[in-house]
Amino acid sequence: MKGILLVNLGTPDSPSTSDVRKYLTQFLNDRRVIDISPIGRFFLVNFIIVPFRAKKSAGLYKKIWTEKGSPLLIHGNALKEKLQNELGENYFVELGMRYQSPSLETALNKLKEKKVSEIIVLPMYPQYASSSTGSSVEEVLRIIKSWEVTPSVKIINKFYDEPLFYDAWQEVAKKFNVNDFDHFVFSYHGLPERQILKASAHYGGNTCKMGDCCNKISKNNQYCYRAACFETTRQLIKKLNIPAEKSTTSFQSRLDDGWLKPYSDKVMEELPAKGNKKILVLSPAFVADCLETIYEIGTEYREIFMHAGGERFEWVESLNANPVWVKAVAAMVKS
Repeated sequence: MKGILLVNLGTPDSPSTSDVRKYLTQFLNDRRVIDISPIGRFFLVNFIIVPFRAKKSAGLYKKIWTEKGSPLLIHGNALKEKLQNELGENYFVELGMRYQSPSLETALNKLKEKKVSEIIVLPMYPQYASSSTGSSVEEVLRIIKSWEVTPSVKIINKFYDEPLFYDAWQEVAKKFNVNDFDHFVFSYHGLPERQILKASAHYGGNTCKMGDCCNKISKNNQYCYRAACFETTRQLIKKLNIPAEKSTTSFQSRLDDGWLKPYSDKVMEELPAKGNKKILVLSPAFVADCLETIYEIGTEYREIFMHAGGERFEWVESLNANPVWVKAVAAMVKS
């Protein structure tokens, strides 16, 4: 029997301030997430960011929380169950969160109890980044290395280059007629530019110039997050028959001005003045709806766009546990 470990970022156990504080503390103290000196990170996270953000973030989580709990966890469990049905009895599927519950250690121990011969690790991030995929893989390997018997481990560290990924996005976007919109925004989670520079220099030997170097994907920049995002947009506009001049790639959720540009909120503010009054937003860095899609895009960006003179704002819900996505994940873990 093979074990499948689906990994996502994580979510607070509840929208209470104390649970959100616990989540943010674990998340932001990760050396790959805030990649500064340990002492600097400790004081920044524990004495500045968390004390000032926990209450506000808890308020936002309350806006998206459902009777069944966190949307991210609900969608993750639904995918796990449907994937298990799709793969059958020769596989055992578990879901683990990098931060909070269900923990990676809990999920891996369940696979260990099943005595699986191989563990296929699938971090649910289409584009590789050290702070997401890298952190998840590091934690999985840290846990497994203490086992008396270590199984074979296969890691799928990116899948923006998988055609089935785009088939799934085409499926969830088909409810919209692309001819009804003036413009299409592809909004990805932002990262500090310094992390892009470090990763591109380490893997490809050429530091990302934050420009034309991302216009084409190659073996040298396939792990550059920025290049991967632009490639994802190129593949999606081709799949959805969207003219390139009607699309914008942008980055959301920034913490300061040193993050990837253009910023999604600024793009929303500027589009109506350019004559783009009807827009459709997709978020192809997220495979499950969460705070960043439901509230940041669905509420905040809608308000910004409409206030700036927009007439119609629509966003495409994520892949979640869509049947086409379930089949795509099944194919990826079996290949």
